[in-house]
Amino acid sequence: MTLASRRMTKTVVVAGALDTKGREFAFVKELIEAHGLSTLVVDFGVLGHPAIQPDISNAEVARAGGGDLQQLRTSKNKAEAMKIMTAGLTDVVRDLHAKGRLRGILSMGGTGGTAIATAAMRALPVGVPKVMVSTVASGDISAYVGSRDITMIPSVVDVAGVNRISRLIYKNAAGAIAGMVTTEAATPEKERPLIAASMFGNTTECVDQSCALLEKQGFEVLVFHATGTGGRTMKSLAEDGLLAGIFDITTTELADEVCGGVFSAGPERMRMAAARNIPAVLAPGCVDMCNFWARSTVPAKYQSRNLYEWNPNVTLMRTNVEENARIGKMLATTANLAMGSVAVVVPLKGVSMLDSPGSAFWDPEADASCFRALKENLRGNIPFVEVDANINDPQFAARATGILLDMLKKSSGA
Repeated sequence: MTLASRRMTKTVVVAGALDTKGREFAFVKELIEAHGLSTLVVDFGVLGHPAIQPDISNAEVARAGGGDLQQLRTSKNKAEAMKIMTAGLTDVVRDLHAKGRLRGILSMGGTGGTAIATAAMRALPVGVPKVMVSTVASGDISAYVGSRDITMIPSVVDVAGVNRISRLIYKNAAGAIAGMVTTEAATPEKERPLIAASMFGNTTECVDQSCALLEKQGFEVLVFHATGTGGRTMKSLAEDGLLAGIFDITTTELADEVCGGVFSAGPERMRMAAARNIPAVLAPGCVDMCNFWARSTVPAKYQSRNLYEWNPNVTLMRTNVEENARIGKMLATTANLAMGSVAVVVPLKGVSMLDSPGSAFWDPEADASCFRALKENLRGNIPFVEVDANINDPQFAARATGILLDMLKKSSGA
């Protein structure tokens, strides 16, 4: 392949520790190039010399991270080396993407290599192909993936040599990144403004109704499942400036944060609309429930509470008066931190499908505790709208959506 043709070819960045895994990366590099793609190899190994020649050396990566490779080798401080090489690879990858020299990225490694490579991948926009072959890909990978679209492939065996098992894994990984990079999706002539909406099984009816209303007005709605990752992803898209508005009516992740459930998005969840001037409508959707896995995983201190087995793998716990008061304060903080126009809409006849008259989680006293704390802690200039309906009733969806559409109209100057 000539230099000119390589410049015209889509480039996949192959990043890894070439001192310990050079043979493996050389094998994958050839597989990717066999698909007609160009590769750009980045070395983030520290201790030894690379087994293959990189396009960007480990010394360059260390400098980009504010360190010196020789000093890292001399000090043998692994934590410091990880920090420097993570920062360096992230900077290098961002720069390559900004210059149009990265159409996709692939890496392979154990825990250390996975931590460094995925940190750099998380710095790239959603939609840029990212493939990580990892020894930890079959476990809890939430810390590695974060809110980005990283494809994690279990290595099955260690990333150590090319053998009858790893050869198949490397082949599939190379084929995956090649397919992602070369596949072009048709895009509409005019992109519609994006609205992010939070949803749970217990607020599906509300969100479906609201999506139809918003789409009818020319908006595209991205629906996020409020399972921790969904809330963090919504927040990251807002911070990236990709959203025109936020319809955050399923704030159940706050309940998991208060009660120690499995779907918490962390305390940062309260900064959902804090980074950008984006209109936002908030509601206490599904704050009547904290989520745990199977019934056997519910902490002993909660075993006597009102529990509902949503499915064999998910058990819901009804939040009580004290917990709802704390959730209400957190939701008020979420609204108070918003940079743009914001409104809070409250469904007086229940915050979920289960929290309706006659249903398993119906508890007007607990709901009132949340609503009261929310209203008392809300900034004075933020509208607090009460709707005499359940969150899934058509009148609630219509009112909440109408408020958001009014704010969007004002923000656009229409």
